[in-house]
Amino acid sequence: MYNGIIYDITERKEAEETLAKVELARKKEVHHRIKNNLQVISSLLDLQAENLGDEWIREVLRESQNRIMSIALIHRELYRDREDNVNFSTYIRELAENLLGTYRVGDSKISLCMDLEENILFDVETAVPLGIIINEIFSNSLKYAFPDRKCGEIRISLLRKKTGEPEGDSFSERKGQSFETNTNFVLTVSDNGVGIPESFKMGTTDTLGLQLINVLVEQLDGSIRLNRNRGTEFVIEFAVQRCGK
Repeated sequence: MYNGIIYDITERKEAEETLAKVELARKKEVHHRIKNNLQVISSLLDLQAENLGDEWIREVLRESQNRIMSIALIHRELYRDREDNVNFSTYIRELAENLLGTYRVGDSKISLCMDLEENILFDVETAVPLGIIINEIFSNSLKYAFPDRKCGEIRISLLRKKTGEPEGDSFSERKGQSFETNTNFVLTVSDNGVGIPESFKMGTTDTLGLQLINVLVEQLDGSIRLNRNRGTEFVIEFAVQRCGK
């Protein structure tokens, strides 16, 4: 009897492990296909841009390419990993490197300083909007903060802070779920460039990139703050239900 029970448990565990491997392979294939399809779209936009003489339209297409690339990188990371989460610190480094190459700042004296907490893991629902947000802010710094391209610094910081039971209109309460702890994050992207005019207001901007930032911060149930001290600084705070470390 005992041998039969042990056999049943062993057989069940083996079946569960097999199913888990099949599910992992299926997910990896999905992420691989999404990444490849996004790269095809990006290549088509690149070909289209080469045949256009209007510099403004070419810039619009390049911005679209960068947004697509920011999403494709996430699916590449998910394809590489055995888990369902993106190592976001690694992702930010790759995204920044790609954008520096896109805007050809390698020969300039614009430096990049990053303060990234290691092993921050986000699922795709958090990683995609956050990746696009970073893409938009970082691209704006590269395009507008240093008109003469002589020198400057862009800084990216992503850190977490743990809190106890959420209070008031908390992230977990808005989602209708209850958690013992909430993991809060602070993303800061700043530069010491020419700055943004005092007349500029985040809530009333008609710029597509900044409108995207507002919408995606709201999607993350987060908040955004703009500081104009010695350049431009965007501070985004948001919470996640679960985060690996």
